Amino acid sequence: MSKTSKVPSEKRPPARPEPSAAAAAAAVAPASALRLEPKAVPGGLFDLRGKVALVTGGGSGIGRAIAGALAAAGADVSLAGRSKRVVEAAQELSAAYGVRAAALRADLASGPAARQVVQKTVESFGALDILVHAAGNQFRHPAEEFPEAEFAALLALHLGAAFALAQEAARVMLPRGRGKIIFIASALSFTGGITVAPYAAAKSGVAGLTRALSNEWAPKGVQVNALAPGYIRTAMTEALVQDPERSRELLARVPAGRWGEPEDLAGAAVFLASAASDFVTGAILPVDGGFLAR
Repeated sequence: MSKTSKVPSEKRPPARPEPSAAAAAAAVAPASALRLEPKAVPGGLFDLRGKVALVTGGGSGIGRAIAGALAAAGADVSLAGRSKRVVEAAQELSAAYGVRAAALRADLASGPAARQVVQKTVESFGALDILVHAAGNQFRHPAEEFPEAEFAALLALHLGAAFALAQEAARVMLPRGRGKIIFIASALSFTGGITVAPYAAAKSGVAGLTRALSNEWAPKGVQVNALAPGYIRTAMTEALVQDPERSRELLARVPAGRWGEPEDLAGAAVFLASAASDFVTGAILPVDGGFLAR
């Protein structure tokens, strides 16, 4: 199912006016997200006007923050995910930033469904310039007790969907000789974590996939990179946030001294989506408050 709010690109003024305070306040929760979303300088390195971005998991958490940042920089956005929140987020972003926005409800753990959201985005917008795979989930069990079905589900969504989405996107981008693919890896791409063996395995795979696809596609004009968030306050980490002992242990290893917020990834995502990163490819960029440096 697809719902689209369209603002024809040919009718846009060269420089989009700042959204009203009322529209901005209604567009994003929490309000801090709007303050942290970068604003494009017309014609600048971070200007994404005229670009089309597909963001999976765009209804909440990291995906929502990145979708908002890309829209604020001028990109039209297609948001994909299982929850109806992608519909609400698409409406909010279109109203706040005057961009075209579509919502695609899909179970991205299914390879065919993942490919279809790429195809439907191209059908709706006529192009695809930026792919961000931010959809995710989490299960926690001791490794010796981890259910096989949950292990498989985590790998399917985090790693299998990453490949299916990227492969389908590349079939659009490579003939045009340009494109940006951004995966969400993790600090656990570099460390093992506790009670999250399949998640750590999947995110390690995402890091490897980033490098492998970059090796093949960078010569053809498509940059493939990944963001590696540290401990970010989202629904996936709520159990850790609410565990005082574990939260203290984690924050003791974060030089910044706090939990990250989804909006902390906004600027890095716009950088990797924009012309500013045209010579950056195969990179795994930590956004972790210094966690990996400790």
